[in-house]
Amino acid sequence: MLAQPRIADPRLAYPWLDRAGRLSRFKLAVFLLALAPGLWFTAAYALDRLGAKPLTAYLHAMGDWSVRFLILSLAITPMRRIANAPKLILVRRMLGLTALAYALFHFVLYIADQKYDLARVASEIVFRVYLTIGFAGLLGLVVLGVTSTDGMIRRLGKTWPRLHRLVYPLTALALLHFFLQSKIDVSNPVYWSGLFLALMGWRLMHHLKVPTAPLPLLALSLAAGLATAALEALWYALATGVPPLAVLAANLDISYDVRPAWWVLGTVILIVPLNLWQSRNAAGGRGPVARPAPAR
Repeated sequence: MLAQPRIADPRLAYPWLDRAGRLSRFKLAVFLLALAPGLWFTAAYALDRLGAKPLTAYLHAMGDWSVRFLILSLAITPMRRIANAPKLILVRRMLGLTALAYALFHFVLYIADQKYDLARVASEIVFRVYLTIGFAGLLGLVVLGVTSTDGMIRRLGKTWPRLHRLVYPLTALALLHFFLQSKIDVSNPVYWSGLFLALMGWRLMHHLKVPTAPLPLLALSLAAGLATAALEALWYALATGVPPLAVLAANLDISYDVRPAWWVLGTVILIVPLNLWQSRNAAGGRGPVARPAPAR
């Protein structure tokens, strides 16, 4: 009888298991949430609910969710410290691999949209800048995904952290691709770029040993909102020629629309009461003190 193939890391085959190989309800819940957007859009596409260009809408949605899960994976380390929730580290690899899976599916759908003409696909990637950027980001995510196993971490040793810091420029490439393919309305890429700036801001605070406390986090929230507004103004100035001051002024008029900068501020500022509540719990002896985590 043939021997059964040995799985080096069963958590990659069964992502709902913990390190001891037992069912983790937390990991199972995150795994199901990670599947949900793909299943929803697949069903919508099958039922012809995605508008006049369903395949185009489908592939764009998968790309959008790849970026979202990539940002969520980068949020794990900050949230471990801000919310004093060490358990979050259990799903960081899962979220990163989910981002890769959605990116690969996005690329497969693009090939389908090009009628499986691989020569045309290659030509488009070479000659269209936003596709070149997106493909470069995809290749980088594949490298990070392949080297994300425990075995590869041991083999690469000290090289592994340096290699996986590439996730930051790769996220920037993914966001730039998001901007370029969004054409006129860039509200979504501006919002997610604002969150990325906030996450990188927290990492800078961590590097400078600024305490993870309510007042510094409030300052981070305000800075993220202002940086998002500036990013949006810069993008429209470069891409469409709209005066930056006009875009900045639009942020002050919420009677017509709420600009992404306000959404970023509203999202990031939620960490302030969360951190305050967790700090009080820890001071009262009702919660564990979080251990320092590498800023990835």
